[in-house]
Amino acid sequence: MIKKSVCEFIGTFALVFCGTGAVIIDKESGGAVSHVGVAITFGLIVMSMIYALGDISGAHLNPAVSIAFVFAGRLPMNNLAVYIVSQIAGAFAASGLLRFLFPFNEFLGATLPAGTAMQSFVLEIILTFLLMLVIINVATGSKEQGLFAGIAIGSVVLLEAMFAGPICGASMNPARSLAPAIVSGHTEHLWVYLLAPVIGAALAIPLWKYLTSKNYTSK
Repeated sequence: MIKKSVCEFIGTFALVFCGTGAVIIDKESGGAVSHVGVAITFGLIVMSMIYALGDISGAHLNPAVSIAFVFAGRLPMNNLAVYIVSQIAGAFAASGLLRFLFPFNEFLGATLPAGTAMQSFVLEIILTFLLMLVIINVATGSKEQGLFAGIAIGSVVLLEAMFAGPICGASMNPARSLAPAIVSGHTEHLWVYLLAPVIGAALAIPLWKYLTSKNYTSK
């Protein structure tokens, strides 16, 4: 269990450090990274961590994903706290380091709604629902599916960050939003990014169970 905890810490650290780091550097450099570059960074770091750490801990890197895996029966309930604590600790370590490196950056990559809080709340639910639907299928499917898990999941993160990022931030991850918000002091609307991803990920599980059920009553 210690190895899994270390993997979740390192993986979430890498996600927050590289992902929110790209947001920070884009701001510091006057847009050199660009919105497209930020989206690609998030997608690539997720893909990389899945291939690097997935065989050990599953590379959840996300409390909402871990909670959904418990609902799916793919993660023991007594392991959930360790996963979430490790993920949050990794996120805070990354945001703390970024604060040290960029002490004058105001937001540190925190996610904030560009429109209304409810608009972002609904978007985050839908985005995380779609992400979790992909995760649960490629993570528990055939061996051949597993080989493409990193590409599939990273691509969904990239895609959703690309089109929804300018409006809601496309967090889909409570740890990714919690750490920058607390470290930067911008906790306004934080509830959106803590609650919506958990709801969205949890909603994907009943649909996954229905679609993968072998008890068909009709064609």
